Amino acid sequence: MKKKSRENVIEISGLYKDYRSDGLAVHALNGIELAVEKGEFSAIAGPSGSGKTTLLNLIGGIDRPDRGDIRVSGMDLNSMNARELSELRLNRIGFIFQAYNLIPVLTAVENVEYVLLLQGVDKTERRERAEEMLCSVGLENEMKRRPSEISGGQQQRVAVARAMVSNPEIILADEPTANLDQKTGSALLDLMKKLNKESGVTFLFSTHDQMVMKRAGRLIKISDGKILKGGRGS
Repeated sequence: MKKKSRENVIEISGLYKDYRSDGLAVHALNGIELAVEKGEFSAIAGPSGSGKTTLLNLIGGIDRPDRGDIRVSGMDLNSMNARELSELRLNRIGFIFQAYNLIPVLTAVENVEYVLLLQGVDKTERRERAEEMLCSVGLENEMKRRPSEISGGQQQRVAVARAMVSNPEIILADEPTANLDQKTGSALLDLMKKLNKESGVTFLFSTHDQMVMKRAGRLIKISDGKILKGGRGS
C-alpha cells in the first residue's frame, strides 16, 4: 500500500540573507533548503550566530530574504506586501520568544486575549478562549496577575497560550527555554509537545538547548548559515 504523502507547511529553496556590519557583508544564510511538514515538532539547532534566528524571522515574514523562495501554508512570502505579511502572522503563525514579549500593563488573560482582539473576535468569545487556553497550560489561578507578578516559567506559559489561542497553523519558538531553569524548561517543553499532539499545530524551534534537541521529532542542524543535516525529510 502506497504511503500517503504529508503536506508541507513550510517550503524554502535557495534562501540567502546578508547583513552589513562595520561596512562588511555578513552572510547570515547561504542557500538554505528546507521543508517542514504539517504537524512536525522540529528544532533548528546551532551555535550563536549560526543563522537560526534569522531563518525563523524570514519564515515568520518579520524580515525579507535577499534571494530565494519561502512558501508558508502554500503562500509565497516574496509576493506579499507588508499588510499581507502582517495578516499572515496574525492569522496563521504564533510566536514564542525567549524574552516572553508580554505586555507589562496587561494581566495574563488580557495578554492572551490581545491576539483575538486584533482578529476582531467579540469580547465574550475572546475571554472564554483565553481562559480556556490558560487553563490548558496550568495557569487557571494566575489569570488576573500581571507579568511582573508571576515567575519566568509562568510568563513563558502565558506566551505559549497567547501563541496557541488563535489556532495558528505554525508556532515559531525562538530559544523559548533560554531564560528558564532546567526543571521549568523541561516542563514547558513537555507541555508544548502535548499541545502539538492534541492540536496538530506545527512547532518549529530555534535552539542550542539539549533538552529541546532531545524532544524534537526532527533535528535540523545549521552552521554558518548552511543546513548540515535534516533539511529535507525527517
